[in-house]
Formats: sequence, C-alpha cells, structure tokens
Amino acid sequence: MSTPFFNSGLKVIRGLLDADYNPVRSQEKKLTLDRLLPFIIMHLGCLGVIIYGWSPVAVGVAVALYWLRMFLITGFFHRYFSHRTFEMNRFWQAFFAAATLITVQKGPLWWAAHHRHHHRHSDDEHDIHSPLQRGFWWSHIGWICCDANMPTRYDLIPDLKKFPELVWINRLDWAGALATIITLWALGSWLNATQPGLNTSAGQMIVWGFFISAVACFHATSTINSLSHVWGTRPYATKDTSRNNPILAFLTMGEGWHNNHHFYPGTARQGFVWWQWDPCYYALTALSWFKIVKNLRPVPNWVVQRRNTMPAGLPTVVLPRVPVSQPA
Repeated sequence: MSTPFFNSGLKVIRGLLDADYNPVRSQEKKLTLDRLLPFIIMHLGCLGVIIYGWSPVAVGVAVALYWLRMFLITGFFHRYFSHRTFEMNRFWQAFFAAATLITVQKGPLWWAAHHRHHHRHSDDEHDIHSPLQRGFWWSHIGWICCDANMPTRYDLIPDLKKFPELVWINRLDWAGALATIITLWALGSWLNATQPGLNTSAGQMIVWGFFISAVACFHATSTINSLSHVWGTRPYATKDTSRNNPILAFLTMGEGWHNNHHFYPGTARQGFVWWQWDPCYYALTALSWFKIVKNLRPVPNWVVQRRNTMPAGLPTVVLPRVPVSQPA
C-alpha cells in the first residue's frame, strides 16, 4: 500500500536515474535534504581513507583524475557547451558530452543552461549563485542543493537540445559516476592481484580516485562562483564584480581569469596575455592539431588593448552574436 513517504521516495529514486524527471516541489530558494544527501555521501566517502589507507598509485590516480575532470569541466562544460567557443563534429560532441559525466557535476546541458543564465544575470537578484546575493556558502554549494535549480533549462540551450543524443546523455548523468567506480574497482582489484608490492586495493582506488578526487574537483570548480566575484583584480570594468585570481586559475586550469571571461566570453582562451596560465586552452590547442576540435575563437587584439584603460562604471561590452556552425 502506497504512502506519501513511499511515493516521495520513488520520486527521488526516479529523479536520480533520470535527470529530466525532476518535478520542482518548491520555487523557494532553500536547501532540501534529498538534494544535499549526495554531497554528504561524497564527503563521507572521503573518510574511507581511514579504512583503506593510501598508496602512491592511488594518490597518483586521484591527481590524474582531478586534472582530467577539471579539463572536461573547463574545456567542454564551459568553453564548448556553455559558450560554443570552438567547434566539433557530432561524434566528438557526443563523445565529450558523455566523458563530462565522470566529473559528477550533472549533465552537460544542465551545466550549460545554468551557466548561460549566470552570464545573463551575473550578480543581480536573479543570479542563482552570486555571493553578493546569498553569501559564500550558497554560491559555493547551496544553490546546487536547491530543488528549484534541479531541472535543465532547455529554453536557454536551443542550439543543444536539438541533438537527441545530448539530451539522453544529460538525462543519464549518473552513468559517469557508475562507470568510474566500476573501472577503479577493476583496476584496483587487478593491481592487488598482480602487483601486491604496490599495496593498492580496489577500495583504496575508489576512495582516492572517485571520492577524494571528485570532491576536490567540485570545490575547486565552485570557487569560481564563490570567490571569483570577491577576491582578485579587475582589469576590465564590467557590470558584475568578476575578478581575476591566479591561484584560482591554477586550481581550475585557467578559469580563474574570471574578469577577462566576463568582459569577453566569446573566446576559447581565458588567459588573455602570455603570462596568464591557461592550460585548458593549451590542451584544446593540442586537440586541434588532431582535428578533434577546430576553429578555436581567439582573443581579439582590441580586447587585450582595453586592459586597465576603461574607467570604472562603464558597462560591459555587448558582443554581437557570432554564428557557430553546427556539428555535421
């Protein structure tokens, strides 16, 4: 016999299995336990190090996966799906959309839609993760645990929703976590059986490669919401409070040049001058040598020349819409 509690539980499970089944129960901007629970589980999983310990191999895998996840977030969630600053054919578009799921930061269309909304409303009352509106913790983690922010805003991504494979990948956002855990379990089991001198186990690989690496990557990514609008320099006058921060740029493969990005979001490069470290752009350039990505949109000379020359208070430069060819 069904009960309200039982029916609610079924809806939560269905929502976990299908990201498009996310009925909004309230538009109120507050945390809900079932949205917060996955983050609690991820952080508790890190405590598995007490049980399984560590090994150089496990730590090395965690570090490697941190940088791989960060590249997928910065290069594809952000610079491709959100801003379309380069091009890919339809195969590579689907491939990297599926690859982004290992970041455990929901699906590419959900990510892109919310980020486009952020640029449209940066730091105003409609910005869903502005530290100026709701404070540090809300901008860092609270907004993503809010029921109202769970659905994918397909109205903001008409260029992406027309690809059915992207919609399916976006709906199955749990698949990347499952695939990562299975792969790490298999690798750890094999190393334990064939290379016992490495002192590496399946549990150790899951704790370090999945939980610790993903949690570290999440918090580094979230600093762009919570810290990049309050800590750093402003070489460009924009309507928001975006800032450049070299420490955050290091942690996020170049995303910390946030004031640059808000002034001119239409380029594949966020480090506008040579000394601004932007390894995401360097990696995308390497992929372009193999024709995996193409037509990386550069930083125009006039943008670089505007650095530190604009008086405070001038509005953000409004960029014309630049058509981007669709994957074949």
